[in-house]
Amino acid sequence: MQRINYQTLFVELERVLLNRGFAKDKAKACAEIFTNNSRDGVYSHGLNRFPVFVNYIDDGFINIDAQPTLVNSFGVIEQWDGNLGPGVLNAQFCMQRAIELAKKNGMGCVALKNTNHWMRGGAYGWQAAEANCIGINFTNTIGIMPPWGSDVATIGNNPLIIAVPHKNGHIVLDMAMAQFSYGKLQEYELKGNELPFYGGYDTEGNLTKNPKSIRETKRPLPAGMWKGSGLAIMLDLLASILSGGKTTAAITESGKEKNISQVYICLDMNLYPNAGNIADEILTYTKQHKQGVRYPGEQTLKVREENMLQGIPVDETMWRKVKSL
Repeated sequence: MQRINYQTLFVELERVLLNRGFAKDKAKACAEIFTNNSRDGVYSHGLNRFPVFVNYIDDGFINIDAQPTLVNSFGVIEQWDGNLGPGVLNAQFCMQRAIELAKKNGMGCVALKNTNHWMRGGAYGWQAAEANCIGINFTNTIGIMPPWGSDVATIGNNPLIIAVPHKNGHIVLDMAMAQFSYGKLQEYELKGNELPFYGGYDTEGNLTKNPKSIRETKRPLPAGMWKGSGLAIMLDLLASILSGGKTTAAITESGKEKNISQVYICLDMNLYPNAGNIADEILTYTKQHKQGVRYPGEQTLKVREENMLQGIPVDETMWRKVKSL
């Protein structure tokens, strides 16, 4: 596995975006988000997803000059229109707006419609935690997973992120509603590896650990089976209702994953002075009996440190593809 340093990856991604007509500040911000995703070990939504992002730009699905606009304000709740701008920048903006509302009012909720894929949803959970806020954010997606009891993909993967600031390393849960996200399936497939657990169904309707088979059938296994299926539906409901935006059904009918709906919620941790002690108690109790037990986000910090010291692992095929853009 080839490794390259952070700055090399960042400069290459920024170069491509500048050549696509991005303003300097937007190119820098986008390149940082993608590079940080790979730095933190989320390769599926860093370098590996970058060519898809560029394709969406080239196909006209992303308006590189668009800015979010305010639609409605209801005190601590705001609705914004992403105007099909770059999803990563819209997401970063809306989480920052939720942080500002939380610092002013104790909490803030920003709902966003007509945006594009935010890539790694956890990036915005970390953003909230760095601002000393509890962060909750989620999105709907195109229909890429069958609901429990069906073999037709009519619900979204609808990632959910919950972040809690912590002095010894923020606690950040970033989970798709499938046992393995499509990005993670691609990551295993590129490495030629099977999944460590059953992740979906093959063409014969059998559970399989083969990531390629699952991507072909579009039958990933919902996390928690019927529970993940139900949670995916509820997140689609909340994102669509709160934002006034499109549902998974409408997004899927369009044939492209665009015009998606998202929600960003923040609570100011300064209002909860004992939160650090509570987190310490929970983590200590959880990890006391078994070495190797990790809290959400702990592995991210270890991978981040390793990749900054040794360089970021890159899939050589994807790296060549980006350099040729």
